Amino acid sequence: MTDTASASPDLLSALDRIASALERMAPPPAATIDLDAADAFVWVSTNRSLQPVPRVSRVDIGLLEGVNLARDQLLENTRRFAAGLPANNALLWGARGMGKSSLVKAVHAKIVAETPAGHRPIKLIEIHREDISQLPDLLAVLRGGDTRALLFCDDLSFDHDDTDYKSLKAVLDGGIEGRPDEVLFYATSNRRHLMPRDMIDNERSTAINPSEAIEEKVSLSDRFGLWLGFHACDQKTYLAMVHGYVTAYGLGSKDVDVEREALAWAQTRGGRSGRVAWQYIQDLAGRLGRQLETRKG
Repeated sequence: MTDTASASPDLLSALDRIASALERMAPPPAATIDLDAADAFVWVSTNRSLQPVPRVSRVDIGLLEGVNLARDQLLENTRRFAAGLPANNALLWGARGMGKSSLVKAVHAKIVAETPAGHRPIKLIEIHREDISQLPDLLAVLRGGDTRALLFCDDLSFDHDDTDYKSLKAVLDGGIEGRPDEVLFYATSNRRHLMPRDMIDNERSTAINPSEAIEEKVSLSDRFGLWLGFHACDQKTYLAMVHGYVTAYGLGSKDVDVEREALAWAQTRGGRSGRVAWQYIQDLAGRLGRQLETRKG
């Protein structure tokens, strides 16, 4: 057998190239993770690490209008989780711009504020939709630790030929190990079943056994024990959102007819929602030369 000393330069060069290629193919080492660095993090897929978020972009829970039932249910579920009691994974689904992701972030902030001194608050960890296949890696980081974490995926949905939903199903069920007690999964979506309606309807119409054909896809949402629906708001709720922001940010002005402007703004946007109300508030604050900082007291 030829040893390294007698190997030809061409062979050595080829071996070096192969070794370099294998090193590039190997996953990067996981970065050191300090869960005390912040109350919120974002999962970074490139190096399998958690990036601290010093300041979360969120709205105070008291400013969320028209979602009282969902707010109370999610708060209670999260309080149980923070206290070490059984709690459910939650799917917040429904109309666009009605505060689904805002509610998740606001509830987390509320629970952190309620945490007694000397106790470690629960962490909010956002994982992007395109990184769902890495959920097992993230769970491996969190499993067995002394920190409780809410995993949050915003705008979660799956399209045709997308198989990542199978990984998510396994994670929600926990597989043979079970879902870690210290982890809960919250997701928002415009779709109740996380799948396009035409995708489900097509399965029904073409399958020999329609109920079996769609069961695997539709059953994904069944893994969430708590379903919270969000629906388009009426004019009264929309104006309540606007007035709540005006009061909180001190934007009242005798020269501005807020209701008339807000309704006209909604017309240009083609509908009413919490997002549209917030966009109007940003425009109003800009015209008045005000910063959007919550007033104290």
